[in-house]
Amino acid sequence: MKLANLFIVAVAGLLLLSASIYTVDQRQAAMVFQLGEIVGIKKDPGLYLKLPLVQNIRYFDTRILTLDAVDPERFITSEKKNVLVDYFVKWRIQDVNKFYVSFAGDERRGVNRLAQTVNDGMRAEFGKRTVHDVVSGERDDIMEVLRKSADQDARRYGVQVMDVRIKRVDLPNEVSESVYRRMEAERKRVANELRSTGSAEAEKIRADADRQREVIIAEAYRDAQKTKGEGDAKAAAIYGAAYGKNPEFYAFYRSMESYKASFKGKQDVMVLQPNSDFFRYMKSPRGNGKK
Repeated sequence: MKLANLFIVAVAGLLLLSASIYTVDQRQAAMVFQLGEIVGIKKDPGLYLKLPLVQNIRYFDTRILTLDAVDPERFITSEKKNVLVDYFVKWRIQDVNKFYVSFAGDERRGVNRLAQTVNDGMRAEFGKRTVHDVVSGERDDIMEVLRKSADQDARRYGVQVMDVRIKRVDLPNEVSESVYRRMEAERKRVANELRSTGSAEAEKIRADADRQREVIIAEAYRDAQKTKGEGDAKAAAIYGAAYGKNPEFYAFYRSMESYKASFKGKQDVMVLQPNSDFFRYMKSPRGNGKK
């Protein structure tokens, strides 16, 4: 009987001890309630004691969490054009007490409030900028401004905003089509301008090449005529000198060359009078018609 009592006491003691102990790890903060009233917050990891049946513990995740938009949000730029923005927010609970009091312990309400804060900030910032600015020109500036403004507001309810990032900025279909048409027209205009410039440069190059060609041909013709004239002059001088030394022999030599050229082909036929001057050296070696 005593053993049974001891066993019961030991079990009760263990149950009481387990109900009096709770742990906090490095990813959490523990809020201690006593009869519904907050009596303490434990942030350091470790093993702690509580009053069983009187105190209860609620844990809050203090890691950096991600708020990711389910669907892209539609915002209006300064040009009154719609853009679809997909973004995410990195945040964490910094002050557990403020967070619990602000949202009555409902973490979902805190997330919704943070999403609304970021959404309002984006709406204000996008309303100040053009489509070009939000797509490429000033995206980094927008994200930094959004982070600062969202963090300033979130600190009031115990949340720290670590970062706000825009993943993608798209245009609605109706806007995209007009933008693409405008881009296509602009590209065609630039292409036509480049083609016109290229054609003008090509014509200029061709004209210059033709001019250089004509100059080169004219200079070459001039030099050729000069060389030919000089050669003809030298030939005439040589001819005159040779003819002057022995006119009879030169006339004979020319006649022999003529005979050779005239009777070269076997089928050649010549019709001449017998007393033609062409045959004078055939009649006489001296070319005077006497043998």
